[in-house]
Amino acid sequence: MERPVTHSREDDFSLDGDTLHEECGVFGILGHSDASTLTALGLHALQHRGQEAAGIVSFDGRQFYTEKRMGLVGDHYTDPAVLAKLPGTMAIGHTRYSTTGEVALRNVQPLFAELEAGGIAVAHNGNFTNGLTLRRQIIATGAICQSTSDTEVVLHLIARSRHSSTTDRFIDAIRQMEGGYAMVALTRTKLIAARDPVGIRPLVMGELDGKPIFCSETCALDIIGAKYIRDVENGEVIICEVQPDGSITIEERKTARNVPERPCLFEYVYFARPDSVVSGRSVYKARKNAGINLAKEAPVQADVVVPVPDGGTPAAIGFAQQSGIPFELGIIRNHYVGRTFIEPTQQIRAFGVRLKHSANRAEIAGKRVVLIDDSIVRGTTSIKIIQMMRDAGATEVHIRVASPMIYFSDYYGIDTPDPDKLLANQYADINAMCRYIGADSLAFLSIDGLYEAVGGAKRNPQAPQFTDHYFTGEYPTHLTDLHGRTMSDPRQVSLLKEAG
Repeated sequence: MERPVTHSREDDFSLDGDTLHEECGVFGILGHSDASTLTALGLHALQHRGQEAAGIVSFDGRQFYTEKRMGLVGDHYTDPAVLAKLPGTMAIGHTRYSTTGEVALRNVQPLFAELEAGGIAVAHNGNFTNGLTLRRQIIATGAICQSTSDTEVVLHLIARSRHSSTTDRFIDAIRQMEGGYAMVALTRTKLIAARDPVGIRPLVMGELDGKPIFCSETCALDIIGAKYIRDVENGEVIICEVQPDGSITIEERKTARNVPERPCLFEYVYFARPDSVVSGRSVYKARKNAGINLAKEAPVQADVVVPVPDGGTPAAIGFAQQSGIPFELGIIRNHYVGRTFIEPTQQIRAFGVRLKHSANRAEIAGKRVVLIDDSIVRGTTSIKIIQMMRDAGATEVHIRVASPMIYFSDYYGIDTPDPDKLLANQYADINAMCRYIGADSLAFLSIDGLYEAVGGAKRNPQAPQFTDHYFTGEYPTHLTDLHGRTMSDPRQVSLLKEAG
């Protein structure tokens, strides 16, 4: 039996409302004369991880400098006058899509504070699942918060720590945090990098001219010609410090031991740039492998394989190679329609998804089309794209999705809809789902198929190799802010949220 549909096909027009929204990107460099410029370039490479705002903090040996802007990195940090306001040989930066806190300049990271031990700036990608709980506790004891970002909690915990050194205070603070995070911090002499105990969010270490760099993805190293050194390990803190003689020392510490790494599967499905390497795995190859496995699991008779751009392209290439069906760019994406596009009239709203995607009629008309998408969230975009294919003359439209059905919300830095708004939770079976979006057939990649595409082995139910709660409901950490630490079964936490 179908569950009630909470939105209509006509009411839910949004260029970005039917995707899993971006997370954030971080970048930091120590000891380089072009620190701020290199940080801006690194953030530009990480722009796909967040387009709301960007910020950079630098230090020149005397004082810290901060520049924060709403909008894209290229709109502000290509201006030499802006970069001139960020002198120094050390800097960290952040590109933001908000998953906690309002969209406001005061929430733009890095966040900076003057503490007893000196100034410190912090930026992080991810989400603390006990951030609100800790925030309430510190406010109740007299703290004054200047933002609504969960990152500010870390600064308060550092300030309250009884340890003497900044490094020990930082480690003391993050040991109190739960959830998924990749974090960089800047002090007067140190660049600190930290990754959550499970390794949900990615963070890599690089080197340029002998100077250490930390960033969310390897593509940020590539853009500046830096060398990849290694991934920051799950539960690891790396402290790079400038010594009085100008040399840089590197110290490595572990905040969690004997915890298996479980990187986020959606980095491979959707978020990371295809040219990045995450946890030693090529994102492009993983997506292409997903398409190959999808063709094996859900074959279809068709004349042309068409990716839903841009996320579906590598999987579509794999699907076409495995199936022998020709690959064509049957949909052309307009890259100049941003998330702030205004639809002033109903007539303009009726254009729907065509503002962002256009059919390549010459490759569609008279053909059986198999559309390859990376994921389906609410299904509203799928409806419009399928209709677009039919309007362009497609005789059949089949949907193949290079990831499993999404049933559960994320609490580790991905902005996902509530469970009752996810397409998979609105229908009792895939045939009803297929009828709703208007396709001739619909199939999703299995969880084992995705695991094999990324890691080469099927999912181990007793010890999953990746973070995959959005598909399975098995959350890798406590969700304290949601239901407290009394919940023993993480799957039940999400099910309760869905029902409640």
